[in-house]
Amino acid sequence: MKILVQLSRIIVGALFIFSGFVKLVDPIGSQYKFQEYFSESVLNMEFLIPYALPFAILLIVAEILLGVMILIGYKPKTTVWSLLILTLIFLFLTWYSAYYNKVTDCGCFGDAIKLTPWETFYKNVILIFLIIILLIKVELIKPIFKGKIPKLITLVSLAFFMFIVQHVLTHLPIIDFRAYAVGKNLEEGMQFPEDGSIPPVHDFMLEDEQADLAPELLKKEKVMLIIIYNLDKVDVNGFPAIKEIASKAKQKGYTVYGVSASFTEDLLAAKEKYKLPFNFLFCDETTLKTMIRANPGVIILNKGTVTQKKNWIDVNEIKL
Repeated sequence: MKILVQLSRIIVGALFIFSGFVKLVDPIGSQYKFQEYFSESVLNMEFLIPYALPFAILLIVAEILLGVMILIGYKPKTTVWSLLILTLIFLFLTWYSAYYNKVTDCGCFGDAIKLTPWETFYKNVILIFLIIILLIKVELIKPIFKGKIPKLITLVSLAFFMFIVQHVLTHLPIIDFRAYAVGKNLEEGMQFPEDGSIPPVHDFMLEDEQADLAPELLKKEKVMLIIIYNLDKVDVNGFPAIKEIASKAKQKGYTVYGVSASFTEDLLAAKEKYKLPFNFLFCDETTLKTMIRANPGVIILNKGTVTQKKNWIDVNEIKL
């Protein structure tokens, strides 16, 4: 039994750390996922949508921190009960998604590993079984370090995880698992996989009033896209920096466009108000949120390959 408990402890801890880490480096992705869960068509809890980001951060940090705590054996009773409660929450969400076919990707492993809702549900069932083993024999979970070292490791880990959260919210995800990551070619991403599933890059269109300019722009060497997925939610403090980098890019021969899902009239008004030196194209809001976790943000393309991505606060680092 002792071996089974220690094996369960390692599996549960490692899985929680991995699952928490791939979401920790991109908490905005989890925010979008919880907004989807809270929407009228899913759980119908729209009053929680404004709190999706802090809710996501709380669960992510709790998930990865509990993984650390179970491995080092800090406060085993509290840790195991917390693991059980958290997993039961995830179990309900994944069951609801699978049974009602509401959220086709639960975001359990962020964008790193895609699982169907049923696959994630069964994964959580196995986790519940392992955690119950730990709960029954919790007295066998001993700290791997003596004295106050486990507490110190827990506090240092918490501080480190919060630092990562602050960093990625200010800049961009440390690791980008999406199809629009730096180095990815968007045309290649549009190719259908052999299994016939949806290609990684889909719904990518850059439309003006007459046509989709995406095929043309993906063939050019110097393209700058200013992503403003929603004008109502944009950080207007970024417009001076965006205006400056766009002007520099145009001087160096770049084709520069703003890309947004907002109404044309609103975009024209914003262009005039903030003296933005580029025209806007339309693209689906979900696609724009997937492309970059910034509003506004900047993407540089070279013949369809993403060469640079920056939040507006870091546009001075863009090499033209």
